[in-house]
Amino acid sequence: MTAIEFENVSKQYRLGLVSTGTFSHDLNRWWTMNVLHKEDPNLKIGETNDRSHKGNSEYVWALKNINFKVEQGDVIGIIGKNGAGKSTLLKLLSRVTSPTTGDIKVRGRIASLLEVGTGFHPEMTGRENIFMNGAIMGMTKQEIGRKLDEIVDFSGCERYIDTPVKRYSSGMTVRLGFAIAAHLEPEILVVDEVLAVGDAEFQKKAIGKMKDVSQGGGRTVLFVSHNMAAVKSLCKKGVLLENGMVKETGSVDDIVGHYLKGNNEIANHKLWEVPEIKKEGFELMEIGVRKQGADYTEMMRIDEPIELVVKYRITKKYDQLHLTFHFKNEQGQKIFSCCGGTRCYPLEHQEGVYEQAMLIPANFLNWGSYFVDLYVVKNRSKGFLIEDDVISFTLGNRQQELGTWMGREPGDVTPNFVFKETKL
Repeated sequence: MTAIEFENVSKQYRLGLVSTGTFSHDLNRWWTMNVLHKEDPNLKIGETNDRSHKGNSEYVWALKNINFKVEQGDVIGIIGKNGAGKSTLLKLLSRVTSPTTGDIKVRGRIASLLEVGTGFHPEMTGRENIFMNGAIMGMTKQEIGRKLDEIVDFSGCERYIDTPVKRYSSGMTVRLGFAIAAHLEPEILVVDEVLAVGDAEFQKKAIGKMKDVSQGGGRTVLFVSHNMAAVKSLCKKGVLLENGMVKETGSVDDIVGHYLKGNNEIANHKLWEVPEIKKEGFELMEIGVRKQGADYTEMMRIDEPIELVVKYRITKKYDQLHLTFHFKNEQGQKIFSCCGGTRCYPLEHQEGVYEQAMLIPANFLNWGSYFVDLYVVKNRSKGFLIEDDVISFTLGNRQQELGTWMGREPGDVTPNFVFKETKL
């Protein structure tokens, strides 16, 4: 059974002014639409929503000709770069705004968590907001009351539940908002990147709850995130958006792989002729993970050393600058971090091109997929350039090739300890 259907859905915005700019233009638009009952003349104007280019038109298509279906019980990950149209798509689905053209057919109640504080009245207490949100979803006071203790317990905000929401931190607001959305038994749960505001403990709880909602309750979940590991952990299917259009739909592994690869042929190697990741005089030119000394296309295994290679350009002098890498497993959990720093190279950097190579020994990581976050740090303070999931790579297991594979050992590392056995 189809839960959600997008049919030729488009959303157009005008840059700059809210109106058309002149009274005559506004009058012509009103006359065409309300008297002649014709299409808005401004719809014939518009450019693709590519935020990196200035463009020539005042109108942009935040979404253009979106067509896909979501079946009941599906867990869909919607991914894409900033400005691709992910949040706009969820706002249209949640009826925060309406599409310029096209139709969205929804079968079931929707609970949405789009932005910090969405749907909350700041002067009302947390308890009052729970009842208000439930009433908006069409639930009775008795139904909400039966879920109240469970919602408060999950959110971890019991001490503040009778305090006005305006005094909540952003993390507390997200906790309560998600608890409401997940526990008031919606047929469709819509969650935007807002979960990133929560701490690691809450993110783990939230993803676990979404799994329970989809698998146990058979409900539909649409999940937007830039954390590809979390998307792969939660979702079975994916939708890749690019410049407001659907580029691809399919299994989540394929969609995430194609998103991470971008215009490159393989996910574990990225090379830019014109750097896209740059800030404050730092430009990332190339990054990849490969078997030590080999080509990036060669298969990597756990029993062979691998290396992370990074090439970057510095366009101004730095007294102290270093790169830190956070390695994550398929569930998005950080398993270790590493930074060369003064142990490996001088922190002072002059203008020029640099290359770093970090060696990971054989029999260290378990087989499976891994993701790497990049932090560029100056003056030993907080990173000024942070790029999540900048690269991903997969390690195979030699035992599979030999036909003696017994399954994956638990854990993310497989240290090659020496065992000594003595018969007594």
